[in-house]
Amino acid sequence: MSWDLFLSLLLVCVLLYLGVQLVRFVRADGDLTLLWAEWQGRRPEWELSDMVVWVTGASSGIGEELAYQLSKLGTSLVLSSRRANELERVKNKCLEISNLKEKDILVLPLDLTDRSSHQAATKTVLQQFGHGFFNCLRAELTDYPEITISNICPGPVQSNIVQNAFTEEVSKRLENVGNQEHKMATSRCVRLMLISIANDLKEAWISEQPFLTFFYIWQYAPTWAWWLTNKLAKRRIENFKSGVDADSSYFKPLKKKTN
Repeated sequence: MSWDLFLSLLLVCVLLYLGVQLVRFVRADGDLTLLWAEWQGRRPEWELSDMVVWVTGASSGIGEELAYQLSKLGTSLVLSSRRANELERVKNKCLEISNLKEKDILVLPLDLTDRSSHQAATKTVLQQFGHGFFNCLRAELTDYPEITISNICPGPVQSNIVQNAFTEEVSKRLENVGNQEHKMATSRCVRLMLISIANDLKEAWISEQPFLTFFYIWQYAPTWAWWLTNKLAKRRIENFKSGVDADSSYFKPLKKKTN
């Protein structure tokens, strides 16, 4: 084989590799480390089944879906939020879809903004289970290497967070949530969260395109990211004030062109 032919084949291989990586990135819904862990890493089914997980915000959205998927893994649960009746609903569904028993799920109403209640709540959990898995971002935990912190950074996700967002008037809720299909399904977001935890990832970016690209821009080109943010921020604020979902509005021109 001549040297020129070898270089040509090498160039073709490099271009093919870059092309494959570009396609992977365009279709990605998480950072590349997370997606590698999903393909070749440890399964949540292997790592989380014998744990006790305290889920805050468990009455709706990502927290609710997290409770369901963890219950199917056989994980003991502590369910917390401010709405006790909704927590009972989530608990009952967890019992229906899993092999967990009543003793495996503790409903613990909690307002995280009331810091004076945290110590008593923790004691209640320890009395119930004797040990726990707690995910909190505190520098003091550096003295406890057996505790791993996973910083999860999700993009827009299909949930009722949009309905609960404030508008220009604090007492007024969003009237038009718009089409949420462009956002990541809550079930997919939670699955990637569990993979992140199972593989002890320090940080994970979870989002579909084009939001995922924006994460990378913030990481590697913050000046450009600020410029883009300033361009988009005014429109987002106007949408929230008028009671419209900010994110879905960016997709309307694309849909019009498609139709």
